[in-house]
Amino acid sequence: MLGFLKRPVVVTADINLNVVALTAVGLLSRLWQLAYPRAVVFDEVYYGQYISFYMKRIFFLDGSGPPFGHMLLALGGYLGGFDGNFLWNRIGAEYSSNVPVWSLRLLPALTGALSVPMAYQILLELGFSHCAAMGAALLMLIENALITQSRLMLLESVLIFFNLLAVLSYLKFSNSQKQRPFSLSWWFWLMLTGVACSCAVGVKYVGVFTYLLVLAVASVHAWHLIGDRTLSHVRVLCHLLARAAALLVVPALMYLLFFYVHLILVYRSGPHDQVMSSAFQASLEGGLARITQGQPLEVAYGSQVTLKNVFGKPVPCWLHSHQSTYPMIYENGRGSSHQQQVTCYPFKDVNNWWIVKDPGRHQLVVGSPPRPVRHGDVVQLVHGMTTRFLNTHDVAAPLSPHSQEVSCYVDYNISMPSQNLWRLDIVNRESDADVWKTILSEVRLVHVNTSVALKLSGAHLPDWGFRQLEVVGEKVSRGYHESMVWNVEEHRYGKSQEQKERELELHSPAQMDVSRNLSFMARFLELQWRMLTVKSDGSEHKYSSSPLDWVTLDTSIAYWLHPRTSAQIHLLGNVVIWASASLATVVYALLFLWYLLRRRRSIRDLPEDSWLRWVLAGALCAGGWAVNYLPFFMMEKTLFLYHYLPALTFQILLLPAVLQHISDHLCRHQDSLCGWSP
Repeated sequence: MLGFLKRPVVVTADINLNVVALTAVGLLSRLWQLAYPRAVVFDEVYYGQYISFYMKRIFFLDGSGPPFGHMLLALGGYLGGFDGNFLWNRIGAEYSSNVPVWSLRLLPALTGALSVPMAYQILLELGFSHCAAMGAALLMLIENALITQSRLMLLESVLIFFNLLAVLSYLKFSNSQKQRPFSLSWWFWLMLTGVACSCAVGVKYVGVFTYLLVLAVASVHAWHLIGDRTLSHVRVLCHLLARAAALLVVPALMYLLFFYVHLILVYRSGPHDQVMSSAFQASLEGGLARITQGQPLEVAYGSQVTLKNVFGKPVPCWLHSHQSTYPMIYENGRGSSHQQQVTCYPFKDVNNWWIVKDPGRHQLVVGSPPRPVRHGDVVQLVHGMTTRFLNTHDVAAPLSPHSQEVSCYVDYNISMPSQNLWRLDIVNRESDADVWKTILSEVRLVHVNTSVALKLSGAHLPDWGFRQLEVVGEKVSRGYHESMVWNVEEHRYGKSQEQKERELELHSPAQMDVSRNLSFMARFLELQWRMLTVKSDGSEHKYSSSPLDWVTLDTSIAYWLHPRTSAQIHLLGNVVIWASASLATVVYALLFLWYLLRRRRSIRDLPEDSWLRWVLAGALCAGGWAVNYLPFFMMEKTLFLYHYLPALTFQILLLPAVLQHISDHLCRHQDSLCGWSP
């Protein structure tokens, strides 16, 4: 029983000194004098703001990608003791003493350094020689664009790291599949593949291209697995379920986890709130939540409400009116109703308040008990400060002549009677008996007489309309759009029937005692949608470039210039490496097509194992370059040279693979290459 105590416990390990040396040199090249320069460099001004938001727990919205990359950068700031108190207002600003520059730049530097030995390992897993693997690693090590990008507080090196980790993990898993399927290492590498793919997507949306590439290669392998008659049906099913769980379910859960942690961390109101819905804003601490807490949930006849347009474009705004009327004649000669203007105003204002009135009663106060307004009910909306009714006629809108003008009715004692009845249509109702709810209900107001819906056109009115946004009546038959949808943001029960007292009531703040929070999934879906649909700044930048400029290296970026000396940092590629990598990609494509044509003629130039290695190397390396480069031709956003770095990384991996293939199979077998024998 205790015989093992009579012998020493011996642990042996194989250490690849190449990997150790590459890691050490990679760390040295990325970490040496990492805190220099102690000034904001290029996009550090962009990411630094989000790090400060994390430190202060302030909500923000970034349309460039999911929050995982930002959280990793913020983790460096947290570990370095950063308090978030730095004004990220310009490139070149000197960092104050409270900014841990080394800590903030540490994670990109580490990921950039570790990408060097990973390139070595990927070539080995693909079946190439140590010489080829060492060549790929050295190219990664000395490529100055990769060095520059990884020494700053930027995310490209982090994205490249997870891209390479996903490919390496899948290759490790694929090789384990040949020897020990369902072993502990098999499960480890399979799960790590899914985790790395989700992390790549979580850093930047463009990480999804590498994820799809890995999925495509895994799908082809799974398809061949299904045709393996040596495996039982149950065994094949287990293989497929394991891959689906690791490569589909795990990444989805990880992606949700990134947003869950993000929303826990940024729970306070901030400058980006206005982009979000009223319900989302009310779930944040401070801001709108301070106003909406304690509001009645159900809108009743006599309720005083503000109506926010759900679409929120071009800017978030609220249904608004004021004493001014539409001009009798517009600049183009068309006439108007000359009634009181109704607009959408992008600021909080007392003129945003409306009273929900029962058409059959004169009261403008909430009864006891309150009578809730339900889906399908007909209501009148009375402007709180002027007591005029929301109205529309068959009169063309000022800037949208195919739509109807919306106004507050002024009785000029002419043949234009009021048409101020509106039917409530709760868009997100669960049943036709649903009650109109504060914040939660999204509603359309459909005009009873003309069947038009109250809609934000988004056009800015001229000076006579104070540059506010146009509101029109749009035929419902023309289709549903979010610009027709409104929700009650602020709400109180009206108590005074007298106008003077009611005006004082509208100016007074609401009571605060209860908060309503959205579920995580509701917040996640809204935030995800806003991130995907937010418009990026399409303006040209002095250092912006096109994808064609990247391949030819006909562009660069001036990252930083010392204000007093001639010290500078530029993002420049190594011309020799970039040209060689591009040439290797062309050579691979030509050779691949040549081999395919000859195989079609039943001429096998390569042994089957060499052919499969050649195809897999092309799928992952040439394919990795293609999926990370070609989509940029279809993107309508400002592009920079650093967007090419993930694609370049895969090209660098392909270069030594092509050179070894030429050395092993073309130089030694030139006669067989030219021969056309069956």
